[in-house]
Amino acid sequence: MASSVASLVLLIIPLLAISSFMAASAGNFNQDFKITWGDGRAKILNDGQLLTLALDKASGSGFESTNEYLFGKIDMQLKLVAGNSAGTVTAYYLKSEGSTWDEIDFEFLGNLSGDPYILHTNIFSQGKGNREQQFYLWFDPTADFHTYSILWNPQRIVFSVDGTPIREFKNQESNGVPFLKSQAMRIHSSLWNADDWATRGGLVKTDWSAAPFTASYRNFNAEACIWSSGSSSCSSTSTTNGDWLSQELDNTSQERMKWVQKNYMIYNYCADVKRFPQGLPVECSTS
Repeated sequence: MASSVASLVLLIIPLLAISSFMAASAGNFNQDFKITWGDGRAKILNDGQLLTLALDKASGSGFESTNEYLFGKIDMQLKLVAGNSAGTVTAYYLKSEGSTWDEIDFEFLGNLSGDPYILHTNIFSQGKGNREQQFYLWFDPTADFHTYSILWNPQRIVFSVDGTPIREFKNQESNGVPFLKSQAMRIHSSLWNADDWATRGGLVKTDWSAAPFTASYRNFNAEACIWSSGSSSCSSTSTTNGDWLSQELDNTSQERMKWVQKNYMIYNYCADVKRFPQGLPVECSTS
């Protein structure tokens, strides 16, 4: 165990510096987002540098990006609901419109005080999801801000935490798996009550005496192709689109991802043979 902790420290310390650097060119919430619901429970503060969502017994709250994106590298720093957050869900995701939507999900499932948060991830392509992977985190996500990133390019989707990749979903159209490549998506986030399922399958209910619950956001940054009026801000011939548009995981990043999955993954749909008695989904057959 001690060697695992030591390995983790060696991995994480340089990545914290990387995540701090990435956040240096942060956006402004007043310009980049709009509050969509919550009747005053969502607030943009500090001249657009901080956004908070609140949840009480009457309602949660949420926001979305003013821009739509078709591929991008999206970074957001979050500090999650502290204390007894059982029953609450903080969702941070990309989603398109329509009945055959695409979606890339981070969802943070609340906990009883002292228990770890569960980071729930999922990917929908053309309205089909059921691609859940869940993780514990190697830090307390309520004590400080941490960077949660989505890399989405034509070849792959990568979920990262403080610069450490935790999940990769590759383009497997050649194997008949629809990939997220033609529907522009907005960034959404919400804080809401889900005590019918979120904590221990709904066994633990929300303790409203601890309300209001608050999640905080800062240092949004998007290196992305903005989709507007049917066209992309990224040129197919431009050399200034950025390395992220063709980025892949190098050997070091792959090893970090394997380490996280070995030590912190608690559910993987690709290992759930009982759920898929007719055979695991096609994308599970290749790494």
